[in-house]
Amino acid sequence: MANTTTLEPPPSPKPFERRGQVRLSSAGRWILARLDALLSESLRQAAPSERTRYRLMVGAACFLTVANTLFMLRAFQVHTIPYAAFIAGSGFLGTLVLARRARTSTAPAMLLLVALSIGLVGSIFVNKKPTGGEHAVNMLLPLLSVYLVGPRLGLSITLLVFATVGLAHPYYRLQVGIDPSAFTAGNIWFGHVFAGICILGAWGLSALHSTARNAAQASLERTLRELRDSESRLNSILESTDDIVVSVDREGRVLTANSAAKLAYQRAGIAIDPGLSLFHHETPERRAEWEARLAQVLQGKRLRIEQLYGEEGARIVMDVSLHPIVAVDGRVVGVTLFGHDVTARREAETRLGEMHRTLVDVSRQAGMAEVATGVLHNVGNTLNSVNISTSLVTERLRKSRISGLAKATQLLREHLSDIPSFFAQDPQGQKLPAYLIALSDQLQEERDGMIQEMHALGESLEHIKSIVSMQQKHARAAGAVEQISVPQLITEALRLHAVSFERLGIRVECHYDEVPPIYVDRHKLLQILINLMGNARHALVASPKQDKRLGIYVRCSPAGELQIEVADNGVGIAPENLGRMFTQGFTTKKTGHGFGLHISALAAAEMKGRLTCSSPGLGQGATFTLELPMATQP
Repeated sequence: MANTTTLEPPPSPKPFERRGQVRLSSAGRWILARLDALLSESLRQAAPSERTRYRLMVGAACFLTVANTLFMLRAFQVHTIPYAAFIAGSGFLGTLVLARRARTSTAPAMLLLVALSIGLVGSIFVNKKPTGGEHAVNMLLPLLSVYLVGPRLGLSITLLVFATVGLAHPYYRLQVGIDPSAFTAGNIWFGHVFAGICILGAWGLSALHSTARNAAQASLERTLRELRDSESRLNSILESTDDIVVSVDREGRVLTANSAAKLAYQRAGIAIDPGLSLFHHETPERRAEWEARLAQVLQGKRLRIEQLYGEEGARIVMDVSLHPIVAVDGRVVGVTLFGHDVTARREAETRLGEMHRTLVDVSRQAGMAEVATGVLHNVGNTLNSVNISTSLVTERLRKSRISGLAKATQLLREHLSDIPSFFAQDPQGQKLPAYLIALSDQLQEERDGMIQEMHALGESLEHIKSIVSMQQKHARAAGAVEQISVPQLITEALRLHAVSFERLGIRVECHYDEVPPIYVDRHKLLQILINLMGNARHALVASPKQDKRLGIYVRCSPAGELQIEVADNGVGIAPENLGRMFTQGFTTKKTGHGFGLHISALAAAEMKGRLTCSSPGLGQGATFTLELPMATQP
């Protein structure tokens, strides 16, 4: 039995997950959605890590656009034309336009970097004081705070720096005094407040990057966790089955194998270690055969074969399925083999086939016995008529007046010498002519009656001869498919029951549509018809109705099949018994064996047809329908 693997519970949340820093807030999701709206469809469909860079790019462009606008407004107030800021602002806006249309990030990123470089360089050269680059050192603090402690704690530090640089420091400079010719109070406040705003902007960009990075990290960890769970479940399924599961690469080398495969190969003394060829133990012919199969599967096909293994007396049959392993890019990178031991099933199928052949033989014998029973039954009824005719002829011969003729001829012999005087004078001789005339009439009547009885006797014997001849013909045709006329075969079947139907007062009604001859096994079809007619006779005999009718109908169904219906108005079938009528051993007759309808249903199936029954209920008759394919060719 293959080893089973127990599914482990998912790992517990990590510390930083419990603090909720990976889980995005509603504000974070809103910001990311707005940034994604600034990207083109191609950039939005990129990988998570790449999409993070694109979001940071458009976020930086938005922030720099706002900052540059404030700088330009201040420059206009002091009557200065900020050419560098105008060029930089145009570049920032151009970056947003390109990001909305570009297929790659190269063009908008380069435009953003060039515009930012022009703005920074221009502002340094325009500022005549050497303090223009001091703010770059202050930028490191919010960047590092966000990176090390996160956006929330980093915000408190950034606000502290903003209060110090943007508010406290200019207030301090104005209190201690400065050279008015070099700096004015407005310049000092604008420079330091603008620096504080830039520091807040640095924090915002860092927080944006941190949020996006955490989102990507959360997505990656969630994907990995789902991948581990899926791998664990898949491994549990593969290990819990007794089937052999092996995956190989394009060269046929083993990649993975479940415990059932390892155990099966281990019993055969074969190594199945990863990296080894799965077919290294096979003969050259068998190895070439497997390589050809793998080549087909590597082209994207699926194969299913049955392979025989083992020596004589200990052979097993494996049902092997080969499926291609397809990579993400659509390439076939390997093959998975699934092997299922079907030895027991094949042996059962073999035994089932033998049982089926035996059942067919029994069915044929039962059908022949059914036909023979019908023949004997009808021959017996006909012999009754023969016996009656024979008895009547014997009785008439016994009571015949032939003895009187013998007495009259004896008198004539005694008076041969004096015939004229005997007829003229003897009282007996005078009565003899009248007696002979009356005797002649009686003998003529007796002869006509015996001729009539002998004619009836000849008809009965001819009927017996035709029944026996028909039975012999059907016995010879058993198992042979031939072209027959269905109405003619039904007529022959009715002849086997004709005497009993007439004696029992059963009226037979036949309605045949125009149907072409079909190719069918004559014996099987006759067996079914005789069985259905026999069952109908029993149902009509058991019915108290006086008007006993049996209807036989032949028609073509809407589906193009030949339908033969045998309907009677006999005792009918209970609704709970309709589903069991064709079950072997089931019967509603006191002396039945439950074999006839079962054999008939099997015979119909062998002719690629089907036999069904229906009945409104007890006392309302029953209808059996035989459907056969309209085969006009053998």
